[in-house]
Amino acid sequence: MRTLRLAMAQINTTVGDLEGNTAKVLEWIERARGVEADLVAFPELALTGYPPEDLLFKAHFFRDSRACLDRVIAASRGMTVVVGFVDAQGEAYNAAAVAHNGSLVGVYHKIFLPNYGVFDEERYFKAGTTCPVYVIDGVAIGVNVCEDIWYAGGPTAVQQRAGAEVIVNINSSPFHAGKRDFRERMLATRASDNQLFLAYVNMVGGQDELVFDGASLIFDPEGECVAAGHQFEEDLVVADLNVEGVFRHRLKDPRVRKAPIAVGEIGQPKVIHVPDASPRGTTPSPLPQAKPQRYEGAAEVYEALVLGVRDYVQKSGFKRVLIGMSGGIDSSLTAAIAVDALGKENVQGVSMPSRYTSEPSEVDAAVTCKNLGMDLWTIPIEGPFTAILDVLSETFAGTESGVAEENLQARIRGNILMGISNKFGWMVLTTGNKSEMATGYATLYGDMAGGFAALKDVPKTLVYEASEYRNSKGPVAVIPDNVMIKAPTAELRENQKDEDSLPPYSVLDPIIRAYVEEDWSFEDMVDVGHDAEIVKRVISMVDRNEYKRRQAPPGVKITPRAFGRDRRLPIVNKYRHF
Repeated sequence: MRTLRLAMAQINTTVGDLEGNTAKVLEWIERARGVEADLVAFPELALTGYPPEDLLFKAHFFRDSRACLDRVIAASRGMTVVVGFVDAQGEAYNAAAVAHNGSLVGVYHKIFLPNYGVFDEERYFKAGTTCPVYVIDGVAIGVNVCEDIWYAGGPTAVQQRAGAEVIVNINSSPFHAGKRDFRERMLATRASDNQLFLAYVNMVGGQDELVFDGASLIFDPEGECVAAGHQFEEDLVVADLNVEGVFRHRLKDPRVRKAPIAVGEIGQPKVIHVPDASPRGTTPSPLPQAKPQRYEGAAEVYEALVLGVRDYVQKSGFKRVLIGMSGGIDSSLTAAIAVDALGKENVQGVSMPSRYTSEPSEVDAAVTCKNLGMDLWTIPIEGPFTAILDVLSETFAGTESGVAEENLQARIRGNILMGISNKFGWMVLTTGNKSEMATGYATLYGDMAGGFAALKDVPKTLVYEASEYRNSKGPVAVIPDNVMIKAPTAELRENQKDEDSLPPYSVLDPIIRAYVEEDWSFEDMVDVGHDAEIVKRVISMVDRNEYKRRQAPPGVKITPRAFGRDRRLPIVNKYRHF
């Protein structure tokens, strides 16, 4: 019986860290060797990190990357290694190298280059034209890259016609909430329709605003999942594939033989027979049963935020962060994420009460920090606030106190946080959420000042859901009940509430989702029951605050369409559709 012990190494790489990424690949090759794998696959562009963006305009980047690949090839003795790298063959290609027994036996060039949402691959790469199948130790293996698997009549179908029994698809597929389930359904269908084993290895980790969730998968010819990787963790996923069964399965199901594909439009098939290494003489040891860690709903979002914050801070070279603690839900959740990501000893809270800060808010900030085990400094801002008001008294004479005076407080707090950051070398985590960023309910150079925005893509209603999940993780609720139930407020004037300036978040968030993430028109939203005047108001706020979002720090993407990389609108924009 022909079997293939296939391993998938879902590893956490860093863009541009060629030496570190290569060392990690070599380490995980040895782990795969330790479980007697015949083949080990690594994610898309594993050697360079993903996405390398304009590093790909540097010719020496390709040269240095190729030198790293040579080390991986040399390490493939006695096995097969599939690894993503950038290939320069007159043009730049997003490529998968196939190394076998110490030699490079082939290179696959990605055919379908995504150029939507966060993807910009046509800016950098030329599309491939060939769909190779490698016959290694009697097993026909097709290799392709990420987007290639999403097309029913794409490279997988061509490789299946050329005899592929196993497809190895290497990925760096960014996370957003709910994507995993959709992806699994697609992969199960692709395996079943082509009647083959499909191995999908995905990167894990955070890179700038993107999070990659791992959750690698292997499906059999009936579309059943036979192995899966942890979500948000590095993992080696290993399975024994009964390749002999593929032929028997195809004999009973004629669908593939009858389905036409436009081969010339996709890429030409190519079969490469690879000389045998040293065939395994003994049956490998049994594999242990593994149950992957998976998350749903708000839990999935929370774990993505933890990973995104950890990797952004640590990969940027920081060890500690500081957070302005207001006693509200946003700063409380941000603190919980930071503690889970970096450890309580690496998170510093700063309470900066003003004349408008209520005593319960100060208490809530202190209790949250105590529950999380993190330190809290209290730095009142009444002194500098009074001083600046005095400095501006002549200039502001004869005017009513209003937003300008309110925002002075936020900007004083931003100055304090950035001063501490400069002094001690700690990164400031801002605490604003997507509902605030969408509507501009944030102070430029004030509460928007910082290095990373953990909640930038998290709507306010989801902030509460994620907080409830975090409270459920341990025996003690770290975010106090009072924080969960009190009305949100910026506390920049007497008796201020968010709903003085915004619609209720339960009304606001669905409108933001429809307008920002789904591009619904004014009429579409009114037709499904949203109040016309509220919709007009929200659209106007979103449109006129693009200039603020351009100056906001990066933050973790967790929705299908985040501000920044996903959604790019002109700042000066006179188009109105109501």
